[in-house]
Amino acid sequence: MIESRITVYITLVAISGVLSIFLCLYSVYKRKDIPGSPYLILLTALQAVYIFAFAFELASDTLQEIKRWVVVEYIGIGFAPVLGLLLVIRYIAAALPRLLTYSMFAIPVITLIMTATNDWHHLFYKHIYLRDDTPTPMADVVIGQWYIVQGSYTFGCLLAGGLLLIWQWRKTNRAYRLQLFTLISGQFVPMIASFLYLMGVTPDGMDPVPFVLCITSSMYIWAMMSTHMLRISPIAKESLFESMAEGVLVLDLSEKLIDYNGAAQRMLPQLKASMIGDTLDTVWEKMCGNSFPIAREASGIQGHMKWQFRHSSSDYEVRSSVIKGKRGDIVGSLLMLIDATERYRLQEQLKQQAYYDGLTGIYNRAQFIHRARTMLEATEAKRQPVSLILFDIDYFKQFNDTYGHDTGDAVLIHTVTACRSLLPEDALFGRYGGEEFVVALQGYTGKEAVQLANRLREALPAAPLASAHGPLTVTASFGVAGADHSQYNLEAMLRDADEALYEAKRSGRNTVGIVSRSLAPESRPKPIPS
Repeated sequence: MIESRITVYITLVAISGVLSIFLCLYSVYKRKDIPGSPYLILLTALQAVYIFAFAFELASDTLQEIKRWVVVEYIGIGFAPVLGLLLVIRYIAAALPRLLTYSMFAIPVITLIMTATNDWHHLFYKHIYLRDDTPTPMADVVIGQWYIVQGSYTFGCLLAGGLLLIWQWRKTNRAYRLQLFTLISGQFVPMIASFLYLMGVTPDGMDPVPFVLCITSSMYIWAMMSTHMLRISPIAKESLFESMAEGVLVLDLSEKLIDYNGAAQRMLPQLKASMIGDTLDTVWEKMCGNSFPIAREASGIQGHMKWQFRHSSSDYEVRSSVIKGKRGDIVGSLLMLIDATERYRLQEQLKQQAYYDGLTGIYNRAQFIHRARTMLEATEAKRQPVSLILFDIDYFKQFNDTYGHDTGDAVLIHTVTACRSLLPEDALFGRYGGEEFVVALQGYTGKEAVQLANRLREALPAAPLASAHGPLTVTASFGVAGADHSQYNLEAMLRDADEALYEAKRSGRNTVGIVSRSLAPESRPKPIPS
């Protein structure tokens, strides 16, 4: 029965060793992404050495063979607690002087020498002997003075690491407390198992630490794969991180989300803790259905982003900066979100004032002329015709004098609304001054512009303006100038359109006049009967 339990235990120990090797290989593979990876690689490798040496000790046939494997065990178990403590120190972003770091290995080195030469001095084990009541050779020991030193040092390293992690608990983001608990368990569980072994309460007097390391190794593997533990020290942030007005997303070298502060949560309400570990593009797809909108440049990420949430929108300036480790190596990046909503709104207001008419929302005179010149240059390159429509609201002064300026403003807005729906999308529409408006049409001949002007003229009285004074009928007079690029410039076309408009007004208003030198070089403006 005991022999069967020993066989099962050796099998479990071997599985623990395999898991430690797997964790070691995984750490090597991900070494560029894991700060402190040399400590983790050495720790898992030494754990594997200890575990397999222990398994071979259990399978040994003689006392001398058991002693040899005990020496090999202390190659692993003697140094592992120190490496575990250094890994914790690295994890919390603390640093030790190099001399102090090296000195921490002094006791493990002495222990290794002591175990290898124990038969000469018996300072580590006073006596090693085989049990009498076991079907397979199993050793018991009487501990010596240096065993107490090594045991105390091991307990001290594990306890110090655990306390350092517990001290970080309150400062740790809730999203990372599970991985922190995993690290704390990795410090205390082996310590408790070793204490139970020394108290002689384990089954058959077997050392449970190798099997316990199987459990802690599994926890480490799970933590690394599920929460990307140790990529960038997430619990090492100061209170400044949370108090910053700027939103901050912490990314690793693979652009995977590692952490974010409260400001980022407020700026991006869809951002959830469950997205930690996803790439930046995946996070954005989960939040808004699209990948991250700003291109990556060699110098990093920099640009402007508009964020829509429910019925409000915000403007954010986005900048990235690298995160460097203690040795100057790049371990990740910070993505900063700076709220620029008010600035962009002010810029938009200034743009509206500079480019658009404040009452009607169409181009003001200066902006229309600027864009019309650009249009003429484009038509010249493409050798297309271009036309202008200049129109003026009939008897507009009477609206102001009779009903007041508020009604006059309503007439202007009504006119623009009625005409805008009939204009092509690429038409330039501007308020030329007072009650006068102008339209520039690329690709329109004079005859086509006249047809459009008549549609505009007919649409105005067809939809009277509803006002406090009852329905008000609005009409307008139109002047059209059509030309091709080789004959007219903008100023000449505006003069001809104004002359045609004047002729339309003189001929009774609510009509369309035209000048088109390209169609009739010597023609004078003629009113087109309604």
